[in-house]
Amino acid sequence: MLLVNREEAGRLLADRLVSYRRDPSALILALPRGGVPVGYMISLALHLPLDVFITRKLGAPGNPEFAIGAVAETGTVFFNPQAQDILAALHAQPQYLNTIIERERREIARRQTAYRGGQALPSLAQRTVLLVDDGVATGATFFASVEAVKAQNPHRLVAAVPVGPVDTLRLLRSQVDELVVLQTPEFFEAVGNHYEDFEQVGDEAVQHYLKLAAEALRHNKPSAPLAHA
Repeated sequence: MLLVNREEAGRLLADRLVSYRRDPSALILALPRGGVPVGYMISLALHLPLDVFITRKLGAPGNPEFAIGAVAETGTVFFNPQAQDILAALHAQPQYLNTIIERERREIARRQTAYRGGQALPSLAQRTVLLVDDGVATGATFFASVEAVKAQNPHRLVAAVPVGPVDTLRLLRSQVDELVVLQTPEFFEAVGNHYEDFEQVGDEAVQHYLKLAAEALRHNKPSAPLAHA
């Protein structure tokens, strides 16, 4: 069954995360950009603060959508187990990895400024972190995020994703304290195939969601979501 959009996915995930409602130690970290609408709806439902955790995919040579790894804003770099074999098969130049890692770190810095005003990531020590995305495929970006968050010594790490393939989710479950997922389809091709509306989320939308979430938390009441997202 297709999810209507990311916001519906967030509402459904919130129903399964209700035990964390108003938890004073809890923080939602959404992976931008697509995870932010999901995290926003969870933030409204559970009355929890929302922030971003910026992780960038490292794409394969000639196929940037195929993740061979990822780099997180804290500096953690994660590689898929097959990354070196893939690079060898594609005859990648020795400097390829250094080049794309540096490029993605520049993009991380740009997004830190755009989404967080250049401020540092809040302290995660002894907090309950709900790490959210709109889905996982190979999981490279999410696994890098998990490793990076765990290095910050949270009290509890909860992964919340609407959809993903069985094998990726099985591995993810072993890496976190709790995994909350809506769908594990037998045949999985891409995250977007499991949504009716999977429109790209831009920087302005991310900024707006973060602003709305902060305002709703201050006023203790929900705000209207973006109509187009």
